Amino acid sequence: MAVYEILRLGNELLRQRAKPVPAITPNVEKLLTNLAETMYAARGVGLAAPQIGVLKRAIVVDVGEGLLALVNPEIVSREGEEVGLEGCLSIPGLEGEVPRAARVEVRAWDRYGAPTHLKAEGLLARALQHEIDHLDGILFIDRARRLFKPEEQQKI
Repeated sequence: MAVYEILRLGNELLRQRAKPVPAITPNVEKLLTNLAETMYAARGVGLAAPQIGVLKRAIVVDVGEGLLALVNPEIVSREGEEVGLEGCLSIPGLEGEVPRAARVEVRAWDRYGAPTHLKAEGLLARALQHEIDHLDGILFIDRARRLFKPEEQQKI
């Protein structure tokens, strides 16, 4: 398929709300494949369609447990809170301490249009929340308690 350029902070598309996907079509399947290839090429753990300039509600996540490709994902429940370190392929060179729910339940369609429901905690929960935020035009810097460059964190 294809590896796309990842939009960077300052591009107005990153601040727009993505539109729901009405049905799984060959173009949506191709989008999910391209998202995954772009994420892997950039060595990320997640990517949302708006990050490659496509305002559709589609994300991919792989935190080392296998690829999740989700369409129209929504968080249906949240529990607890954890503050963790986050970065973003659209904001290279910056990291932040971001509070997120410790556990989430997400409802979505898989790449074939089948309804899926998953419970996540740890890094997977964090990555899902981060990518779903992208679909609403929210960046991790909007939620961060503290921002820094990775080299600054190592000095502490």
